[in-house]
Amino acid sequence: MLTLGLVLNTVGIGLLCWLIVALAIYALPFFVALNIGVLALHGGAGIVGALLVAVASGALTLAAAQFAVAFSRSMTLRIAIATAFAVPAAVAGYHVALALSQIGGPSPVWREVFACLGAVCIGGSAWTRLTVFAETRRLEPAGGGGDYGSTGSHRRIA
Repeated sequence: MLTLGLVLNTVGIGLLCWLIVALAIYALPFFVALNIGVLALHGGAGIVGALLVAVASGALTLAAAQFAVAFSRSMTLRIAIATAFAVPAAVAGYHVALALSQIGGPSPVWREVFACLGAVCIGGSAWTRLTVFAETRRLEPAGGGGDYGSTGSHRRIA
């Protein structure tokens, strides 16, 4: 019985960690949805209306960010959007890793170390999952076009 309990606890903690990593990208849309849902509820939309508004706003936030990252040519805009998604995910990862590290009872220093590592991993996971839709573009010279110079004297011979 003890072995079965240890195995099931290990599997459960592993599934919890997988779920946290898989859902890390949704930290910012959840925050937006929660705030807009509460505003709609206080505005008189009712529970069902506030829930519908919250789900729509969270989905719209995620879709708009993925679209902007995927089709934006500005690297600054891509980095800003990815950072806006990665920071709340990193904060959530910090708190989850801190809570999980308290189960084992290590010293407070090791709890903070594990929590910081969790924040970096979860934030990096959210960053990666958001930027996976971005198209990588090769670097082109300032003249555009694909030749090596604007005068045409250095063109490749096919």
